[in-house]
Amino acid sequence: MRATGAERDYIPCAIALGSNLGKSIEILNQAVKIIELTPEINLINCSQWYQTKPVGPPQPDYLNGCVTINTSFSPLELLDFLLNIETKFGRERKEKWGARTLDMDIIFYGNSIINLPQLKIPHPLMRERTFVLIPLAEIAPNWIDPVTNLTVQELLKNILLPVV
Repeated sequence: MRATGAERDYIPCAIALGSNLGKSIEILNQAVKIIELTPEINLINCSQWYQTKPVGPPQPDYLNGCVTINTSFSPLELLDFLLNIETKFGRERKEKWGARTLDMDIIFYGNSIINLPQLKIPHPLMRERTFVLIPLAEIAPNWIDPVTNLTVQELLKNILLPVV
């Protein structure tokens, strides 16, 4: 028998959101609203939206931000939930690092380290991406990366002010 949300522990998570196609601000705000209204999720905080340059092929600038939540979803359930939201907003996976209406990535799932073919947590590239770390540092500067044992603020400082 599967445990319901009420019977499961709630796990703190951090999710990054980005958009550079369509009405990005509306898409991001609507995605956050869906998260907020989901019974298995308690929205804790939402960063501001930051305009950032794209990684990859030529494309429009992104709006990026992060949310922190508590959820009773398992990591794979949370992934499926986020992928379904992306699809609802017209996400198509045609080109690696290509333009998108909505991108949602699980950055942290508690202090878990998960290495599955379809899901890696902490997100493997987040430590080198200011467009993830800046909004995450705004709302969760003391969150500890379980791989490096550094806080989000320390990870960001390492990118912005590298030691030589």
